[in-house]
Amino acid sequence: MIVAENINKSFGNLHVLKGIDLQIAEGEIVSIVGASGAGKSTLLHILGTLDVADQGNVWIEGKKVNQLNEKELSNFRNKNIGFVFQFHHLLPEFTAIENVCIPAFIASKSKREAKKKAIELLSYLNLEDRIKHKPSELSGGEQQRLAVARALINNPRVIFADEPSGNLDSASAKELHSLFFELRKTFNQTFVIVTHNLELANMADRKLTIVDGKIL
Repeated sequence: MIVAENINKSFGNLHVLKGIDLQIAEGEIVSIVGASGAGKSTLLHILGTLDVADQGNVWIEGKKVNQLNEKELSNFRNKNIGFVFQFHHLLPEFTAIENVCIPAFIASKSKREAKKKAIELLSYLNLEDRIKHKPSELSGGEQQRLAVARALINNPRVIFADEPSGNLDSASAKELHSLFFELRKTFNQTFVIVTHNLELANMADRKLTIVDGKIL
C-alpha cells in the first residue's frame, strides 16, 4: 500500500528525518512512536502528501506521489487519503452532516450521493441523532468520531491519524482506538497512526519507533 524510500527532511540546520525506509501493507494498522521532536508527525505528513521530503520517494498503491503536480496531488489526496488529527479541524459554522460531506463535494460527488454516504457513516459511528448539531454542541469523543466519518466519506485507501486521541478522556480514547480496528475489519482500512498513547501503539499490527531521525 505504502512504500517510502530514503526519506530525509531538515528544518534549517535541524536534520529531522535521516534516510527512513518503510513499507506498509494493505489493511495493516501501523503505529509510529518516539519522543517529542523525533520526527513522527513530519514523517506522517510526508507519507500523507501534506509535506514534501528534501530527499527520497513515496509510493501509494504504486503511484509515485512526490512526482505529482499540485493539482494532481490534491485530487489524489482527496480520493485516496483520509486524515484524523488531534485537533479535529471541523468547521464550526457547519452541521455534522455538512462537515462530513465537504470532501465528497470537493470530489464532485452529487449532493444526494454525498448525503446518503454521510448518513450511513454517521449512523455506523452512532452519531445519527447528532446530524444537525454543530461541532460546539458535541462532546470531544463525538467530535473525533465526526472527524473519522469525514475522513471515510470518499472511501480512502489509507487513513493517517496524528495523535487522534490526544485531546480525549480515557474512555473516549479507548472507544476511538476500538473504532479503528472495527473499521479495519469492516472496510479493510489501512491506518498509520502517530501517537504517544502506548496502549494504542501496542494494539497495532506493528509499532515503529523513531529515534534520532531513524526507525529502530
